[in-house]
Order: sequence, then C-alpha cells, then structure tokens
Amino acid sequence: MQSGKNTGAGLISGILAFLLWGILPLYWKALGLLPAPMILCHRIIWSCALMLVVVLISGRWSEVKLIFSNPGRLGLLCLSGALLSLNWVTFIWGVNAGYVLEASMGYYINPLLNVLLGFIFFRDRLRVLQILAVCMAAIGVGYLIVNYGRVPWIALILAFSFGFYGLIRKKVSVEPMPGLLLEMMILSLPALGVLLIQDRPDAPLEQAGLWIWFLLMGSGLITALPLVLFTFCARNLRLVEVGILQYLAPTCMFLLGVFAFQEPFPIQRLIAFLFIWSGVIFYVLEAVFFLKKTARLV
Repeated sequence: MQSGKNTGAGLISGILAFLLWGILPLYWKALGLLPAPMILCHRIIWSCALMLVVVLISGRWSEVKLIFSNPGRLGLLCLSGALLSLNWVTFIWGVNAGYVLEASMGYYINPLLNVLLGFIFFRDRLRVLQILAVCMAAIGVGYLIVNYGRVPWIALILAFSFGFYGLIRKKVSVEPMPGLLLEMMILSLPALGVLLIQDRPDAPLEQAGLWIWFLLMGSGLITALPLVLFTFCARNLRLVEVGILQYLAPTCMFLLGVFAFQEPFPIQRLIAFLFIWSGVIFYVLEAVFFLKKTARLV
C-alpha cells in the first residue's frame, strides 16, 4: 500500500496534470495563425528533443535501445505514434477552428470507451453502472447525430484515437517516458520532411513574430510536463482514482468553450451533453463504490 504522503503527492500531481491538459486550448489558440499540421510537426520535434534530454539525464537510454532490438514492440509503437499524432492534429485543428466543446465531448467519452475496449480486448467484466455509463454516452452521440444534423467527428476521432492508443500502450510492456521518446523519434523524420516542404518565403511562420517561436519550442514542455506529473500520479494512486481525476481536463475544456471562446451551445448539443454527463456520473459513482468496496476488503 502507498503511504499517505505519496498518495497526497500523487493526488496533487494528478490534479495538476489534468488541469494542464484542460487548459491546452488556450495554448493552441495562441498559435492559431499557423496551420494545424505545422503546429503538430513542431510539437513532435520539440517533444522529441526534450524527452531525449530527460531520458539521457535519467540514465534510461538502455530501455530505448532494448525497444529497438524488438521488432514487435517497435512496430506497435509506430502504430501508437501514428494514433497519437492523429489525436494531436485533430485536437489542435478543432480548437483553432472553434470546436473546443466538441473536443471536450471526445475526452468525456474516452474513459467510457476505455471500459468498452477493456471488455472487448481484455475480457474485463462490465459492472451494471459501467454498462449504463457506456449506454448513456452512446445515446448522447446518437442524439447529436440525429437531431443536431451531423456526426461529431472531432469528438469521435479524439475518443477512439486516444482509446486505441491506450490499448496499444497497455499491450506493449514499455515505460511511459522511453515509449513516448521512441514514438516521437519515429514521427520526427516525417515531421521534419513536412516542415522542410512548408519552409517557403510565404509560409505563415516566416511572417510570425519571435514569440511564436517561443510558443512552438514550449510545446515540447507542455507535452512532457503533464505526462511526467501523470506518471507520478498513476504510480501513487489507484487506477479508479485516476479515472475520476481525468474528468478535470474535459471539464476545463468545456468551460473554456462556453465562457472564454463563447462557442454556440444550442439545445440539441446541451441534451447530448446531458446524456454524456449522465454516463460520467454513473462511471464516477461506480468508481467510488468500487473504491469503498476495495477499502473494506483491505
């Protein structure tokens, strides 16, 4: 069992990690004059550079070399890296195109999708409230498609890309930091290629100020810092507790979308969110009940 001190530190780390992820739309909005693929490429390259320094300083390069010697793991990390880049570019584009609310919907749905993926791929037993949670989220998405007039594709891409990313990383026995570094190393070559192609006199970056370069370089830090905090959190809290904390991020995004960016919030979208929030409530209630039950057994 974890000590109370470690549990408290893990809780604070988790809150900070999810709050940082929750306010990321503000960061990408500041880079809004650049196209999403260009921001993605810089995020990959600067994240790779920072993670390389962190891994070398912490003496964990040997873990990275071990992955290179295992073609199966390397192939899976190529796939997980592709899913992560799809998630990132969709999120960046969605934020700067005015779809922060829909992005938040994706991250509300993601934990419920994870429950379903666990049942399908790992034969995890679904408890009653978990089944209700998944059904409510599905009804919310279905209602939006039928009554709002379009498929919420940003939300679905974000939920499914991150859900399957987590599934692959669960299958691959690789620690988070060496794994992320390798994913970024794999993606860095195509990212550099894209930036070289876009390096024209009329490219948006040529017309940007120095502060844009600082923000682009900082994208590595805002990628790595929440991950490090989350890793510490996950090691010092139970997964059920981490699962409850993760709803801080989409809640921050939702509040930003409504109050900071003043995105339209018609009744159809409100009803869809109410179904999804009901699913979240069932999920959290089930998690709290499971925590209490586990505590009684200890």
